[in-house]
Amino acid sequence: MPNWIGYRIGRLIKSLLPRSLLGRSLLMILVPLVLLDIVALQVFYGSHINVVSRRFSGAVAGEIAFTIELLRRYPNPEDQTWLLQRAHQKFGLVMDMEPGAILPNTKWQNVLGPMDDDLAAALADDLKLPTVYDWTTDPRSVLIRVQLREGVLNIEAPRKRLYTATYYLFILWLVGTAVAVFVVAALFMRNQVRAIRRLAAAAEAFGMGRDQGPIRPEGAIEVRQAATAFNRMQERIGRFLTQRTEMLAGVSHDLRTPLTRLRLALAMLPTDGPAGGSLRQDVEEMTSDVEEMERMIGGYLAFARGEGKEQAEAADVGAMLQDVAAGARRAGARVEVTAPAGLVLKLRADAMRRAITNLVDNARRHASRVLLSASAPDDRSVVVTVDDDGPGIAPSRRESVFRPFESGAAGGTGLGLTIARDIVRAHGGDIALENSPLGGLRARIRLPV
Repeated sequence: MPNWIGYRIGRLIKSLLPRSLLGRSLLMILVPLVLLDIVALQVFYGSHINVVSRRFSGAVAGEIAFTIELLRRYPNPEDQTWLLQRAHQKFGLVMDMEPGAILPNTKWQNVLGPMDDDLAAALADDLKLPTVYDWTTDPRSVLIRVQLREGVLNIEAPRKRLYTATYYLFILWLVGTAVAVFVVAALFMRNQVRAIRRLAAAAEAFGMGRDQGPIRPEGAIEVRQAATAFNRMQERIGRFLTQRTEMLAGVSHDLRTPLTRLRLALAMLPTDGPAGGSLRQDVEEMTSDVEEMERMIGGYLAFARGEGKEQAEAADVGAMLQDVAAGARRAGARVEVTAPAGLVLKLRADAMRRAITNLVDNARRHASRVLLSASAPDDRSVVVTVDDDGPGIAPSRRESVFRPFESGAAGGTGLGLTIARDIVRAHGGDIALENSPLGGLRARIRLPV
């Protein structure tokens, strides 16, 4: 049970903590600042303000008690008038007597700080008489009323004699310096986090095939080192891709040369007459094999080359699907398209067209009807689906067919789905295979906006 409670408390704390680096950094700065201010305020309050406040209150309460004792000792009205005047001159306390008055049953009017409590304690200790006071009515004085046998003694004590402005100045200083430090730290940390965000955005763009060039190192030394390392990595990867593409292009060219010679030799073989009639079927089969080898070489080269050189631009998804459908119809497929007008997305259009074409080609080889559709289910993604009425793929094989050379049993090279997924993932999306409403297979492409 204690372990479970600790786990829940830990989860609660994690849910309350900010998730961003900027938020956590500012929290690391803010919490010590607040704790430091609390400790400093408590120390200052306990060692200075409290002592000063008690001394001020004790002095005023002692002067009032001394004046009351003199009033009792000299009950003559003329003497009492003289005493009240002298109290005003010597102590700064304005006093007057209300003969026969009774203190009303009112509550004490308190203020923030120790002053009111210290004054109440001092009056109770020195006078031991019913007393009320008011801190809020007069901004310059504290009104004190004391119940005597003769009536009520009204006293106006100067506010400056009961508290010091140092208390509020100290609080203002603590809060002001904390806010200033926090603002400066926030501005500084925002600049550091901005450099990290730019590095993350550049890495995301590079991963999606958008060549934005090297980024400018900025921020702290560690962030600059990371940006410099990223630029070097980007350059090395680009150089490697270029070398691989050039090498494969050369291999493809070298392989196509003998294939072309074979095609020409087959075309020149006599297939007419009694001598060539027996060769006609063999020549057709060999020509078909050569064509298949050429298609395979083209597929391998496209898989290795990818579409990394193309830059992303705004593209009309509906128009793209219409183009793909037109190409499939020319190949004899029955393809329907359902897409809203004006659905524009930033894509590498040629690469995405190739990915959708591969999916449509895979569908039309196994089905009689193909349905292409596009939609925007929310403001964060666009979904393109390719449905067919073919036999489908068993759920246990729907992931394995995306591996190279796994899906070529029905006349393909085994790279169509692999290329399609690579292109879609390079755009930050993904492909999933599902059951189609047409009864066959559905390929669902989800792309981020």
